[in-house]
Amino acid sequence: MTDLKQLAIDLVHRAAEHGAAAADCLIIEGDDFSVNIRRQEIETLKESGSKGLGLRVFVRSNERARLQTATAHTSDLSESSLNRLLEDTLVLARITSPDECSGLPEEEWIHPVREDLRIYSDSISALDTEKKIWLAKESEKYALGYDPRIVNSDGSSFSSSLQRVVLANSIGFAGDYRSSSCSLMTVPIAVEKSPGSDGEATMQRDGWYSNAVDFGRLESPEIVGTTAARRTLRRLGARKIPTSEVPVIFDSLTARTLMENLVDAVSGSAIYRHVTFLVGKLGNKVASESVSVIDDGLMPGGLGTSPFDGEGVPAQTTPVIERGLLKNYLLNCYAARKLGLRTTGNAVRELSGSPRIGPSNFYLKPGTMTPDEIIQTVDRGVYVTDLIGFGVNVVSGDYSRGASGLWIENGKLTFPFEEVTIAGNLAEMLLSIEAVGNDLDNRDAVSSPTIKISRMMVSGS
Repeated sequence: MTDLKQLAIDLVHRAAEHGAAAADCLIIEGDDFSVNIRRQEIETLKESGSKGLGLRVFVRSNERARLQTATAHTSDLSESSLNRLLEDTLVLARITSPDECSGLPEEEWIHPVREDLRIYSDSISALDTEKKIWLAKESEKYALGYDPRIVNSDGSSFSSSLQRVVLANSIGFAGDYRSSSCSLMTVPIAVEKSPGSDGEATMQRDGWYSNAVDFGRLESPEIVGTTAARRTLRRLGARKIPTSEVPVIFDSLTARTLMENLVDAVSGSAIYRHVTFLVGKLGNKVASESVSVIDDGLMPGGLGTSPFDGEGVPAQTTPVIERGLLKNYLLNCYAARKLGLRTTGNAVRELSGSPRIGPSNFYLKPGTMTPDEIIQTVDRGVYVTDLIGFGVNVVSGDYSRGASGLWIENGKLTFPFEEVTIAGNLAEMLLSIEAVGNDLDNRDAVSSPTIKISRMMVSGS
């Protein structure tokens, strides 16, 4: 059996022997499974194993302070294939444009990594195919059997992934880790006839899911199926609401999308390109005092946790916003050099291409109020449970998305609504967050508890 870590180390050394000023080598080995069920019948089933290697080399340009770089990848790890890969990558590097910000991490950015992060579990590798199919079927069965109005299904799925990552570079770093994850999701369809024998039937769809790095932490098929059914049923009878400017509460799933928008806005590549409304805001107030946002690459068992990033920089915990003040951007080595800062260990790497910037476990720190307590603070407003469309401009901050959810009257959820548009500006929305819920559950790498924004424009009928 090939020693993948030694293979990566050897290839980096060979790159140096052939004239590279620096190099790194990434190897990813994985086993993936997914099954999609509809009406208890298998629609798709996929099992795949893969192994690939990506090589990045740097060569000196005539200007000694600047490096030229190129990347290439292969799934053929034979000696002859790797020889060709090395030769071709060096040729490509010598014809690229030199860049003074290009290069591996600074040596002082590399130090020993933590290894007790609990991101791999044998409980997932121990699941057989029959069990995985049963999980998807059982979740759908609970949804379909929950209420007579649940008459159809848009599918149920189970997926799992096992991965080993190996990275070595020419400044002496060599590391590897294993990770695992699994996911269960169900999307039922409910139908209800309007009053009267000739009333038209209305149809609604919603769903629920669970993600985990350990099968023991995955929500059961009963919980996923019944939660999906309840979410779908509460959408029946949805109506339009009048246009108004009212408080808006985002549930934890829709609030998560605001955190995804914030990830884009604090990315170092967006900052040095001046394509985000947060350019020049470091150290300034950008949100209400109830807002503290963290990117935590060291969260034990987190879906975005890893001991080191795509450049070999050890994972870290980065405060992004502290009580409304913007403290840090998310950076890889290139963006850090462009901005004169230090990398935050947020390099994300695929086998092909240069490292990009991405979050680890990025979340809004929870508050003390329950979602129900937040709802009780609203006389008239909306509780958003679903968003559609992509009307978010991170450059200007302009925000406009289709939404559905539940109307709030006198502090209570009253009736479902749909076909409305909520609009505002991300900069103003962050400053207008009045309440943060206590219901953070980190079911995704980017997550949020429930949040309340003081006022937004809701365009309806």
